[in-house]
Amino acid sequence: MSTLVCFHAHPDDEAMTTGGTIALASDAGHRVVLVVATRGEEGEVADGVVAEGVGLGEHRSAELEAAALALGIHRVAYLDFRDSGMAGEESNLNPESFAQQDVEYAARRLADILIEESADVLTIYDEHGGYGHPDHIQVHRVGIRAGELASTPHVYEATIDRDHLIALMKARPDDLIEDSPLPENPEDLNLGVASHLITTRIDVTSVVDRKRAAMAAHASQIPEDSFFLNMPVEIYALAFGTEWFTRRGAAEGTSETSLPL
Repeated sequence: MSTLVCFHAHPDDEAMTTGGTIALASDAGHRVVLVVATRGEEGEVADGVVAEGVGLGEHRSAELEAAALALGIHRVAYLDFRDSGMAGEESNLNPESFAQQDVEYAARRLADILIEESADVLTIYDEHGGYGHPDHIQVHRVGIRAGELASTPHVYEATIDRDHLIALMKARPDDLIEDSPLPENPEDLNLGVASHLITTRIDVTSVVDRKRAAMAAHASQIPEDSFFLNMPVEIYALAFGTEWFTRRGAAEGTSETSLPL
């Protein structure tokens, strides 16, 4: 059996972008390790969600434990840098924030885990971090260097098929545009990468219910009444039933339907 290490920025990111891939790998008997750069201390949260006297980072860590159980993750490890917050916020400049860390230093810490776990596959984010969050971009930079330091055989960039989502938005505007965080004009979508850049498309529809359960476990960030959890079942499967990756170093024209585990 192989070992898959998924490197993410904050609790809840693992469910959104790699939850199905994680569940499939775990079900197949592979070891799955989740490494999280921060505990999401700068996330927005509604009043009353976090108990008095409990920090948001502590609360989100507990949510992640529940999500990890739903997905079959064997180990959760934190690098314990501070959440940098959304782009342009003052928290970006906090010297303890992940975005402010020296790439070599942070990569060595991740590489130590990759070496300890004898990782066969590492997942990170694309160069834009999916949608431009400073911590997601830093995951890309740190993850690439850590893979080099640890000589990890396969490094994959988790992303979103922008063309697929634009087509879906045009086909189902009532379900995917109204009351959603997506732009009113599908052509204005600035997420992920163009379809031709994607090497790996993994069908996760068989475990999409567990992916949704993992997302729901992060109630401080994805509340029960959120757009994501109130999609019609059919639309949820279309939007979240495939997970997309670009394999670093892949030959032009590479087309895969699974990770090399």
